Amino acid sequence: MRCEYCGVDFVPGAAFCASCGKPARSGGEKSGNGVRHPAAGGRALPSNVAGSLCYLLGFLTGVFFLVTDPYKRDHFVRFHAFQAIFLSIACTVAFFAFFIALAIMPGSLRHGVWLLGPMLGLGICLLWLVLMYKARNRQQFRLPVIGDLAAKQA
Repeated sequence: MRCEYCGVDFVPGAAFCASCGKPARSGGEKSGNGVRHPAAGGRALPSNVAGSLCYLLGFLTGVFFLVTDPYKRDHFVRFHAFQAIFLSIACTVAFFAFFIALAIMPGSLRHGVWLLGPMLGLGICLLWLVLMYKARNRQQFRLPVIGDLAAKQA
């Protein structure tokens, strides 16, 4: 049986969910015609999958998981959502600063520095993939400054 709030499987015989602490219910609620419907309106993703998906589109998926039930009550998902939001903001600022610095450089220096752009983009993509992998494996991997900010918000 799965928790209707966070989607984590219950420990057999448990009265409360080990992930979110909500009480266990039997199946769903009956409607007037006797058909059983899930109480939450559908199945929720497990916390590790939702935490990993927070990084998929950065700011957009981070905000989505912060405002959507049952994820907005899950500390693990909230941490990864805030870290994805803060990281996407930091990456946007870094790219703007890089291109502004590139624009004001002299022509001969600009050609050498221009090659750093793709390497910066590749490094950010690899960081994004590592964060998704860590979240999928139920690890709360904190980036140096951004992770601390995300932990305070979560």
